[in-house]
Amino acid sequence: MKNSLIRLFLTLIIIYTSGNAVLAQVSGKLTGTVKDNTGEPLVGVNVIIEGTTLGAATDFDGRYTILNIRAGTYTVRFGYIGYKTQRVEGVRISADQTKVIDAVLEPEVIQGEEVVVVAKKPIVEFNQTSSVASINKDDIKNLPVQSLNEIVNLQAGVIDGHFRGGRIGEVQYQVDGVSVVNPYNNSSILEIDRSMIEEVQVISGTFDAKYGQAMSGVVNAVLKTGSEKFEVSGETYFGDYFTTDTDRYPNNNKFSPVGIQNYQLSVSGPTGLPQTTFFINGRRFLSDGWMFGTRRFNPTDQNDFEKKIFNPTGDNEIVPMSYSYEWSGQAKLTNQSFKDFQFNYQATFNQSERKYYNHGFRLNPDGTPKNYTTSISHGLTFTHTISPMMFYKLNFRQNYFKYESYVFEDLFDPGYLLAGQPKGDANYEDGAVVQGVDLGRFRQRTNAGVVKGDFTWQVDNSNLIELGIEGQYSEITFGPPGFFVTTNINGVEVLKPVYQFPRMPGLRNYYPKQFASYLQDRVELGDLVIRAGLRFEYFDAAAKVPSDLSNPANTIPGAPTSQLVDTKVKTAIAPRLGFSFPLTASSSVYFSYGHFYQLPGLNLLYDNSDYSLLDQLQAGGISYGVMGNPDLKPELTIQYEFGFKQALADYLGVQLSFFYKDIRNLLGVEFVDTYTAASYARFTNVDFGSVYGFTLSLFQRNLANFNTSLDYTLQFAQGNSSDPRETANRAASGMDPRPRDLPFNWDQRHTLNLSTIYSVPDDFSISAIFRFGSGQPYTPEIGSGFGAAQETNSGRKDAYFLLDLRAEKYFDFDFLNFSLFARVINALNTHYVNGFVFNSTGSPDYTLTPSANRSALYDPSRFYEPRRIEFGISFRSK
Repeated sequence: MKNSLIRLFLTLIIIYTSGNAVLAQVSGKLTGTVKDNTGEPLVGVNVIIEGTTLGAATDFDGRYTILNIRAGTYTVRFGYIGYKTQRVEGVRISADQTKVIDAVLEPEVIQGEEVVVVAKKPIVEFNQTSSVASINKDDIKNLPVQSLNEIVNLQAGVIDGHFRGGRIGEVQYQVDGVSVVNPYNNSSILEIDRSMIEEVQVISGTFDAKYGQAMSGVVNAVLKTGSEKFEVSGETYFGDYFTTDTDRYPNNNKFSPVGIQNYQLSVSGPTGLPQTTFFINGRRFLSDGWMFGTRRFNPTDQNDFEKKIFNPTGDNEIVPMSYSYEWSGQAKLTNQSFKDFQFNYQATFNQSERKYYNHGFRLNPDGTPKNYTTSISHGLTFTHTISPMMFYKLNFRQNYFKYESYVFEDLFDPGYLLAGQPKGDANYEDGAVVQGVDLGRFRQRTNAGVVKGDFTWQVDNSNLIELGIEGQYSEITFGPPGFFVTTNINGVEVLKPVYQFPRMPGLRNYYPKQFASYLQDRVELGDLVIRAGLRFEYFDAAAKVPSDLSNPANTIPGAPTSQLVDTKVKTAIAPRLGFSFPLTASSSVYFSYGHFYQLPGLNLLYDNSDYSLLDQLQAGGISYGVMGNPDLKPELTIQYEFGFKQALADYLGVQLSFFYKDIRNLLGVEFVDTYTAASYARFTNVDFGSVYGFTLSLFQRNLANFNTSLDYTLQFAQGNSSDPRETANRAASGMDPRPRDLPFNWDQRHTLNLSTIYSVPDDFSISAIFRFGSGQPYTPEIGSGFGAAQETNSGRKDAYFLLDLRAEKYFDFDFLNFSLFARVINALNTHYVNGFVFNSTGSPDYTLTPSANRSALYDPSRFYEPRRIEFGISFRSK
């Protein structure tokens, strides 16, 4: 694998250096016009971005353009002989966006005169052709949010990771413009704390051709970089969950001030080397969670189930069963000592130990597995500015992710054999496990090399061309690192640990390859914006499949020979197009359209894909589950979006967006018949769906110290199945395996988000986030037994609402700024169901058959977290 990875890197480097390369999605563009006080354009005005080496001079029309400005807040200086120097402070540059700053210079009367202007963020961005939200570090600091995921879930159209009705895993996550997605399951390998973030860009509508491997949206986190002077900042807070509802949250009626602990420190500044800065961030987070068990039993306890004699030896301690202990950090080194060149090295890491609550083990909590993750994303970025209107970037990144789950790390640990399999009695504590351990073991590792290049050329004042290529070579490992089989010795069942066993694959390794290229043209003719692009996608699963699926294991006598053949390379071409044009000086409309391809998670391609296991398949025999399919095609979403923007006042704006998504080639299940009249289930591209709706948003900025945003989304998300395995499950239950146009499980018709910040600079701030969601679907049941279930997802759960609060008081000392803050999550202690309801009632709290569902009625994992209260301090050097 290492040799292959090196070969891939070298090949792509040769491609880049021999021709083209490109703009990573971490920088923006500044443009504008400079005139004198009579309205005449000024030629040769020096426009400098202070604290950087970036600048430009105005042309004969007084226009200037500066490219490759990293997302952040800057001061822009306009200087011209004979005129007062003008400094515009607080200019916010957003990733992949154009900022317009015009200036009018006045004649200089006294030498050295200077005019200072504070830039105002426009209430509506008219140069966007789809729904884009850019959230900077100042907004993040004041809101009751801590992580990147919490920030993303506040955005219009986003519901628990579902972007505008799409399935989970349809979002491209990037850090500084480079993917950090684990292709195994299409999730981000990193958990980003807000202390690392300069800006977050969330695209929930259509997006440019530079973004790929996503059908529903893009999240790009631009991380902080080193400062010119030495700075240090930190934050620590403590807290716990607080609820008196012991029915829903048993064993959680005491508030511990150290149930949650967070320690974070950032250091930034010059290194002492010429034009070289650093940024280092570290965080330690510990939480006991909100779900607990009682250690009444130990895993090695011996009970007589036949005589109903139970012998608990536990200490009856209340122990956390949903804890999370984490380390995370970031390090970045930036060098600009060579003219027109910049070098960056960045490393971001997470390490965690977690437990996931298992209600069955609530009296034997030590029998549940621990879950460990280690993720590292690090690499080099090289930027070369060829001219003021042309530059390129090269990124070389390694994304490493490892997940392990087990009770004991060593397969041969005697604890497994002493404890044995988990056992309980249905008549004792509703079937709780009273001895044994969870024997499940799992490991998943991804080691991916990513090489990416972006080239940007401002052809003239109105035309910006971007093109790029990207390659990724991955080593995917997954499966059980050993398992247990049962043997019979003298009439006694005994566990035997093994790494290999017939018909039970252990760890498997795959080496898929991905490649993409794109061309993007952005035309800006005043307020008229056109964004057109084309993207090419390439994927090679590098696996084998049977040539004849009717003889999958090549074991049917007299049937045509079936051989293992290479999977086919998959390619796709995706067009993207967007327009934005003004109606008046304060309003505009926009339209966008695009094809968006994404390969399903590789776990669904590779898992259970050894067709030789079907050598004993026969009609009416045992089920082998759903077979994997390495020859799957990419899934496709065709998106349309139409919107209207209006600035109602300098402080108030409105946006209305209509969207439609046609979803094709979704992953589903087909049933393949063999030559012996047997059949088996197999993943393939057969599912479909559609999403349509609108979002109405209001924005209020800088009015009496208030900043408020309000958005309402009406959405209809439907298709033939919510899960790739749903077709097989329906068939096994005797139901119609392929119904049409059923609401997806996450179809939330009405969603409302309100966030408001009241801030007095250098004094205090108060913020609140309110969220409302209508009930999501469930399948009602009438009675019990066959035929009890009604039409799939024809019922609706109860609506929910959540309120989060934050307050902070600032203090100013000679050498640092200091603050005290408090944060309350779910302040009203809303019982927000996490998906589970009883089908007979549609409620998580009661059922028509309570005696048969006693255990589920007292399962706290039915709900999201209760009220969480935190108190903390933060500081920043001056």
